Parts: sequence; C-alpha cells; structure tokens
Amino acid sequence: MTYFSELFGQVFSNLLRNKMRSFLTMSGIAWGVASIVLIVAMGDGFKQGQRNNTKQLGENIVLIFSGRTEKQAGGQRAGRRIRLNYDDVRSIREECYLVQRATAELQVQAKVASPYNGGSFTVNGVEAIYPQIRTIPIAHGRFFSERDEQDERRVAVLGDSVRKQLFGERPEVLGAEVRLNGLPFRIVGLMPSKTQNSSYNGMDSEKIYIPYATMVRDMPPADPNFRPGIVNNLIYVPASVTEWKAARQQVLHVISRNHDFAPDDKGAVYIWDTVQSAELVDNIFISMTAFLGVIALVTLTLGGVGVMNIMLVTVTERTHEIGLRKALGATRRRILTDFLLEGSVLALASGIGGFLGAYGLAGLVNLLPPTDFFSGLPVDATTTLLAFGALALVTVASTMGPAWKAAALTPVEALGYER
Repeated sequence: MTYFSELFGQVFSNLLRNKMRSFLTMSGIAWGVASIVLIVAMGDGFKQGQRNNTKQLGENIVLIFSGRTEKQAGGQRAGRRIRLNYDDVRSIREECYLVQRATAELQVQAKVASPYNGGSFTVNGVEAIYPQIRTIPIAHGRFFSERDEQDERRVAVLGDSVRKQLFGERPEVLGAEVRLNGLPFRIVGLMPSKTQNSSYNGMDSEKIYIPYATMVRDMPPADPNFRPGIVNNLIYVPASVTEWKAARQQVLHVISRNHDFAPDDKGAVYIWDTVQSAELVDNIFISMTAFLGVIALVTLTLGGVGVMNIMLVTVTERTHEIGLRKALGATRRRILTDFLLEGSVLALASGIGGFLGAYGLAGLVNLLPPTDFFSGLPVDATTTLLAFGALALVTVASTMGPAWKAAALTPVEALGYER
C-alpha cells in the first residue's frame, strides 16, 4: 500500500511540477479516446436510424412487382407482361422453405364516405397475416382476422389521415360505418399517427385496409385485363437474414416457373429487397466508421507520442535519482515497473477523462428528439472495450521505451550524468 501511495504521489508531483506540459499531453490522450468513442457511437447511431426507418415498412421484407420479360424463354417472346397472382403466393408458401411468411396486395382507388365527410383514398386488399410482415400498428381496435378473411366480411382498418378526414376528432369511430364505392364497411381498427419516409404504393396513414377476398368480390380493380387472382405485388420475409440470397433464388425459381420466364431475367419482375438494402447501408457506415476510427486512432497515437516525450523528459530529469536508487539496491525490474506504471497512470487518467467526457456528450445528444435517420449516440460495451483496448496498446507502446531506457541505466553512468 505504501509503495502505491508513494508512486501515485510521485506521479501527481511530476504532473503538477509541469502543469502546462502535463495538460497538453493528457488532452491529446483524452481527445483521442473521446474521438474513438464518439465516432463509433455516431456510426452505430446512423446504422440504427436507417434500420428504424426501414422498419416503418417492415422488418427484413422483400417486395416483388410485376414487370416485362427481357429474354425469350419457353417459346415466349421478349417484352411479355408478367402479372403476379395469388397462385404465386401459394407456391412460395408450399415450396420455399427459406421463406418465413409470404402474402400479396391488391390495390384500388375508391370513393369513401362517412356520415360526416368523404374523399378518395387508396384501399388495399390484404390478408390477416399482413401485420406480421408489414409494420401496421393498431392504436384502437384490431386488424381483421382470418375468420373475417374466410367469410369475406366487409370490415376495414383506417389509417390516421383517413380517420381525421372522415371523422375529424370524434371519439366514436370504432364500429362506425363507412361506404367504399357505395358499399357499407364496418371499422374494426384505427392506426395511430405514423412517421414514414419511404413507400412503394403510398403512405400507410393515407390507406384503408380490407380483406383481400372481400376486395376481389366487391371492389376489383377497374382494369380490363384484371381477373380474380391477379395481385399488385408480393411480399415475403426470409426465414434467416443470413440466407436472404438463397431465399430470393427459391422465390424467383417458383415465379419464373409459374410464368414461364428465365430466372435470371431481371426485367420480368422488379424486386425491392430491404435486407440487401440494409446490408449495403450497414457496409457503407462500417467503412465510414472504420475510416474515421483510423483517424481517431492516429489522434490517440499522437497523444501517446506526447506521453512518450514527457516520460523521456522525466527519465532525463531523474537520472541521478535512478543511479542513486540502483546504487542502494533497486533492481532493473523495479525501475522498469516504476516508470511503466507512472506512464500508465498518466495515460489511464487521461483516457478515463476522455471517455467520461464522450459519454456525457453522448448522453446529452440522446436527450434530444431522435431524427428519422439518426437514433442518437449509443455507447455500448463494444465501443467501450474498443476505446480502452486502443488506449492500452498506445499506453504500452508509449511508456515501454522510456521505462526500458531508465531501467537500462547503470549506477555509474546515471550518477555521472550531467544535465
């Protein structure tokens, strides 16, 4: 205990003796550690923000839209229109074991009226499984059930913007009746206000959802080429995000077989793969974070050079003391340990100060309202270990040289040294 008390007392005495030199040295280390923490946290914040933005549509979903063939296949000409249908959904569910869930959407534009107001809105015919694939929150009531779907009931779920236009702020909306193209539908669910920055067929808060089977029966699209079974698009979720490529190959194999086009015909269907997009964005942010992290590490290394310089000066200033201690029996190992610990204490104190400063700044930033693409500065255990791991490497590298120089001095050359 006495040894460590003397050591820390000596360290603080040396720091106070050269206040400006010590302050500048410690500032370099503190800024380097803070830079690493903040840069890694910033990269994580942008990645998480992008993921949250994608989850507004649905987590790890893949959307497939109809297209036109670009290649000849099966005796069919190029430029042929491919129209997805509900048989594709059944085939995917039955054959694609790498797909967790799959569903379809059918969309029309309808005139909608309540007892208080009316308007033209997008109506989507979907299945009861839809909220398990897309992010469709329910503030009041429920989404329609499989029984509603099977019985082709006229039930509807209203987006928040639709509710406001049709009913204003009236509280009695659930169970009320609205007319879609003149047909009565009972409201069973209301969506909350939903922030959404991306869409493929309109904002969810501006839609009305009804059972797919009910739409096919009562409100088929006004398209002369429409026939029961045709859908606007398919949505599926891969069973594993690590096997999204294999899942896509399975799905494309099934659809190309059903519609007689080449699986590698990129124009036959259009695919929006949010898993692939998220992976691409993650790689961009990882590369950016790594690049900025290297810059932060260089800053920390420069701080380590400062520690090395101050330790070399300390060794020079205490050369006579080293010689006297060796003459009195101090071993080379003891001298090495003393100076190594002294430099480590200096670097560690600076690093802790930098980490606490960065952690405090991150806490203040996290108190601000989150933005659409930035979820704050999350400082997690990985970030902490990375910062202190880098600090440990720089500390050892910067203190070992001066400590070794001090330990290598002989009593004769140390006592005979003149400044």
